[in-house]
Amino acid sequence: MTPLPPPLGNGALVMWRLDQARFAPQWDSGEGAYLAGGRWSSRGVRAVYAALDPATAILEVAVHKTFRVLDTVRHVLTRARIVDPRGVHVVRSEDVPNPNWLRPGAVSAGQQAFGDALLRAHRFVLLPSVVSTQSWNVVFEAGATRGKYEEVAQEAFALDPRLHRG
Repeated sequence: MTPLPPPLGNGALVMWRLDQARFAPQWDSGEGAYLAGGRWSSRGVRAVYAALDPATAILEVAVHKTFRVLDTVRHVLTRARIVDPRGVHVVRSEDVPNPNWLRPGAVSAGQQAFGDALLRAHRFVLLPSVVSTQSWNVVFEAGATRGKYEEVAQEAFALDPRLHRG
């Protein structure tokens, strides 16, 4: 469950990721981004994409794969706690050089280079989600963050069938 903020809870900084079940054991390898690149990373960078809440992690996958796939192919939801929030860099909308980078559409080489530089400079980078604009994505480079997150838990994901009515 998403941690409650203080004063209701401990305010732990938790990240969430949704993967096909067969890839869940390697959830933090960055293999997909390494092979194909991503919104905030170039091909060849082992960037791992997650979100600060499970709903955004689900939407980020659904926008690419569709709810049909989430309903019919086994997926696993992963939760991990970032050990030291001081290693997190927040990029706000106004910090992004091109506002179109925060809109759906094609990803530019400039956008990927911007993300690559952030990943070289910071352990974890928080960026606004394009799919859920009031939410946050977490991006980190696989090798650079070993031991910087813990309490990893995985559970089978079950899509609410109302989201895939045929």
